[in-house]
Amino acid sequence: MYYRKFLMLAAAVVIAISTFAVASAESKNESESLQTIEPLNLAILIQDDLVPQVGNELGVTREFIRSLPKGSQVMVAYITSGSLQVRQTFTTDLEKAARSLRIPIGSTSASPFNPYVEVIEALKKFKDGGTNANAILLISDGLDTSRGFDSTAAGHTLDIDRAIKEANKREIAVFSFYAPSVGLTSRSRLAASYGQSSLNRISNETGGRAFFQGTTGFVTFDSYFDRLREQLNRQYAKAR
Repeated sequence: MYYRKFLMLAAAVVIAISTFAVASAESKNESESLQTIEPLNLAILIQDDLVPQVGNELGVTREFIRSLPKGSQVMVAYITSGSLQVRQTFTTDLEKAARSLRIPIGSTSASPFNPYVEVIEALKKFKDGGTNANAILLISDGLDTSRGFDSTAAGHTLDIDRAIKEANKREIAVFSFYAPSVGLTSRSRLAASYGQSSLNRISNETGGRAFFQGTTGFVTFDSYFDRLREQLNRQYAKAR
């Protein structure tokens, strides 16, 4: 009887150890999957008239910045009323870059005609040379109303074309997160689809990727950042 109890206890210990080992390995793999592997130079551009819910995503955005590998450089800027307001120039101090984020104004008074003129301005702030990959993360509704609002303008305006050309010349990929603004894209599915088409085009044609979920409402950036990390690792991880 005592022997049987001993065997049962030993088996339980073995199972517990095995379960702990598997859980530890899974936790380690999950932790590693949340990290980008190689350092990069990243400019984070946030459109200033996005809906107030975007302000709730500052925490996950800060964590993403902090999770970047050592040697990365980050710039933080806001696209507001036709200008690019740089809150933090490129720095390797990731904590400083994370702290520079602020809640978007969330008012039509801060609305740009389109975000792409400021994307071009941000592209010119990247320095030549270096070994890091270069990328922009554009958080925007993507809508360009500078030359009217019709189906022919969706994804095919002069400023989008210029931004794509400049990004490719400098070898800078543009990744984008869609979020509606307090203006047209929060009220019109058609406007939202036009904006997403524009973000999709500039990302696809510069080697980046656009992330969005539907044309109505706003959820969170959590899944966006998870998929962005995966994409960055696929594109920029060096053979080891």
